Amino acid sequence: MHKQHKIFEALNRASSYLLDNGREEAAARILLQHTLGISQAGLLASMRDDMDEISFTEFWSRIEQHAKGTPVQHLTGYEIFYDRKFSVNQDVLIPRPETEELVEEALELIAKYISNPSPSIADIGTGSGIIAITMKQELPSSKVTGTDISQKALDTARINASELGAEVDFKLGDLLEPLKGQKWDVILSNPPYIAYSEAESMSDSVKDFEPHSALFAEQEGLALYYKMMEDLPNLLNKPGIIGLEIGHLQGEAVEKMMRTAFPQAKIYCKKDINKNDRMVFCINT
Repeated sequence: MHKQHKIFEALNRASSYLLDNGREEAAARILLQHTLGISQAGLLASMRDDMDEISFTEFWSRIEQHAKGTPVQHLTGYEIFYDRKFSVNQDVLIPRPETEELVEEALELIAKYISNPSPSIADIGTGSGIIAITMKQELPSSKVTGTDISQKALDTARINASELGAEVDFKLGDLLEPLKGQKWDVILSNPPYIAYSEAESMSDSVKDFEPHSALFAEQEGLALYYKMMEDLPNLLNKPGIIGLEIGHLQGEAVEKMMRTAFPQAKIYCKKDINKNDRMVFCINT
């Protein structure tokens, strides 16, 4: 006879197991909800219910995988970004809350400086498509393009656009290459910006499971900013806006590059909710 597990017992056991393995215990609740297909309220309401053996086995398998480093989002298959559900996998970066702040600031700047009712917006290194799709959803009249050097990343972005009903033009190519021949009102990017020297101090769940091409860059993480600065002045409309996500130690360097590329523009670095330098914006008026 199989041992019966109460849902609350399974959750407590999993939380302790993750804690013992150096993981966040909150992951146990997320994985349990995912396994049972219920909301947080549903989970609370069913804590004293029995959990069938098949569900328990599935749940414990996910717990063990996460304990060994597999990100929760790879086990559930999605992450929430700007209140929308985005499919993620090993081919794309898992969305971070800091990128929501980049989108938020960009939307405020567009409302203030861009009079074009159908602004052209480009997202460089789109990955799972979070920035491009969110901009299209928040500004339905905009014309949005997302570029990436990875075909697999673009396949994931297209699935997300389709699932969320967002009409975005995705183009394969290196950084700004696919944008040439057109001027853009808004150019946004969360490029790879981690220095290879930082790899040692990173969590294994990031380093071992997320694509290195979306994480790391040469020249202490600054290589792709240097490369983009060569083309940005030829691609940006006037008025136009650029928003770049950066590493927390890169504010001064990226601001300096931007001032060289756009000597007449308003340039500023904005901190994220954790008080770290996280975004550099250019308002080209």
